[in-house]
Amino acid sequence: MTAVERADFEQLRQENLELRAQIAALEQSNQDLRDQNRRLQDKLDELTRAAARQAAPFRRRESRKVPDGSKKRPGRPPGHPGVHRAVPDHVDEHAEVPLTGCPHCGGVVTEVEAIEQFIEEIPVVRPRVTRLVTYRGRCAVCGEVHSSHPLQTSMATGAAKTQLGPRALALAAALNKQFGLTMRKTCRVLQILTGLTLSPGGLAQAVQRIATKVLPAFDSLILDVRGAAAVFADETSWYVGAPGYWLWTFTTADATVYHVDHCRGREVVLEMLGDHFDGILVSDCLASYENLPYRTHKCIGHHLKKIAEARARPDTKDPSHLDEWRLLFTMVNVLWKHRADLGEAEFARQRSHLENWLDRLLQEPRTQPGDVAIQRRIGKRRGVVLGCLDDPAAEPTNNRAEQSLRDPGVIARKVSCGNKTEAGKTAWERLTSLAKTCQQRCHDFVSWLADCLPMDAPTTPVPPARRAR
Repeated sequence: MTAVERADFEQLRQENLELRAQIAALEQSNQDLRDQNRRLQDKLDELTRAAARQAAPFRRRESRKVPDGSKKRPGRPPGHPGVHRAVPDHVDEHAEVPLTGCPHCGGVVTEVEAIEQFIEEIPVVRPRVTRLVTYRGRCAVCGEVHSSHPLQTSMATGAAKTQLGPRALALAAALNKQFGLTMRKTCRVLQILTGLTLSPGGLAQAVQRIATKVLPAFDSLILDVRGAAAVFADETSWYVGAPGYWLWTFTTADATVYHVDHCRGREVVLEMLGDHFDGILVSDCLASYENLPYRTHKCIGHHLKKIAEARARPDTKDPSHLDEWRLLFTMVNVLWKHRADLGEAEFARQRSHLENWLDRLLQEPRTQPGDVAIQRRIGKRRGVVLGCLDDPAAEPTNNRAEQSLRDPGVIARKVSCGNKTEAGKTAWERLTSLAKTCQQRCHDFVSWLADCLPMDAPTTPVPPARRAR
């Protein structure tokens, strides 16, 4: 091979190497673009699925989702007693359909046996209308007097002479305040089920008149709460035509009072419980519940939540201290639950052990930020951390108040954002409180309210619970 040929060959070889390098670079770039495209496509799919799920503020957090392999099977646990519709306690009509021959060909049928069933059906309902004539006159001693009827709820005449009776008004109030239907849906349900026709505006005015009628019962309910051995309190945001309000709940084992206020401070607690509250107040750690002139207990569930958050911090390398806090509060729950089984002497001994354990955890020198935060949180409330052990009526958690806020409060807020007017707010407070209390005491709210609404009937407090809670 000549020198010229060798030079040409070397040049071609060099060009080949450069082209191969370019091809490899292009292939790598192409692969990188494919990987990037796949990641973007996966992210787009995730965002598309997220858009189809419930809105973010109400979506369950990923950390709280139960893994697929650990999910509970639907239905009741194996071996539970069978459940079926009970046989009615009365029979209004008897019907018998004999089988004298084959219903298809008319042939003879043998081995005939009876099949007994009970069928519960709602009859067609139409309003029961009473044409009522009462009289009014003047007494020489008493002045103006009038006759009255148990169905009469007012003396209005003229364009307002067609009225709803007490039970119809009570049912409408229950649908709206106890079961959370809007005014329009309440009117629609009454029209479909009973044939009664009324407008949303007329219903709103009727509900406000009912709220005025039951004010004595609502005031009596506040006194019941103030006299309880333990009161559970909580609050959430609310609307009265605009944001900036708070819905408070003060609930006991058999009574609940709702209160809507501009304020979220301790003044509301002092106003609702009064100066002579001798029970114990169970709440979360909001500053509004601090420095009150009552015995208090802070919800253990909120402490456990903060401990879990501290444990999940990236700077928590050693979770042993936090795990010990969690075990301590678990033992507090167990001790409270089995207090009656242990006897006073054993209970006192176990409580003393928990007090010493608590003090030891507070005095341990800690440097992890999560550990220090929990120590400060518990140490600030050292005197009330074990408040649930002072009184058997004080439950370890504030779940009772949170549940009373969720239903019907939070559900009503999702449907209608609260109330539109001050009058609507007042009606909601009173009627929802009385409805919730009737439910707690196992009384029919509709029947109780219907007895209070006749014009001359006195408003009586909600009767006491029918069975021990």
